[in-house]
Amino acid sequence: MTTQPDPKQDLHHYLKSAREALLWKAEGLSEYDVRRPLTPTGTNLLGLLKHLAGCETGYFGDTFGRPFPEPMPWIEEFDENPTVDMWAKADESREYITELYRKACAHSDATIEALNWDSPGQVPHWPAERNEVTLHRILIHVLAETNRHGGHADIVRELIDGTAGLLENNENMPPTGSLSWEKYRQQLEDTAKEAAEANEGR
Repeated sequence: MTTQPDPKQDLHHYLKSAREALLWKAEGLSEYDVRRPLTPTGTNLLGLLKHLAGCETGYFGDTFGRPFPEPMPWIEEFDENPTVDMWAKADESREYITELYRKACAHSDATIEALNWDSPGQVPHWPAERNEVTLHRILIHVLAETNRHGGHADIVRELIDGTAGLLENNENMPPTGSLSWEKYRQQLEDTAKEAAEANEGR
């Protein structure tokens, strides 16, 4: 007899995997590299963890009347600085941000385990016409948010030191065989130029 899947457990499993991948992206880097902006809009690894700590506590905490017990002082600065949760200040240590994210995730896990799939909640900062939600919807929302920022982290880490893949022991990268990544990238560059020249003037 086939066991029926549990949608809540399935989504929770993938959320945990996404969190683990994001934490790995910040490991083994210098204090500078884990903080420095690598895109024109300032995307950086420690900032992604700080931002997602707030997402976890907000969506799985405040939404369901289960507030996170530790303060996040920067929340009070949002009105003056809407990017305050996207980077770590010099006095906000890597250990502090990483541990805060882990605690936020643990708090979320407790909410997910305690509530039913269709348990109701209300997202305080969403418009009134759509702020009534269920655990189902919030699980999907936070999973999507975490994976989106996980993709940002993938690119940022690769730009820093070339590290790529899903996890340390599960890269989940396509085999290149005898073709190195450098040669592969050059192949793509040459193909892009060839296509541009072929389509020039069309």
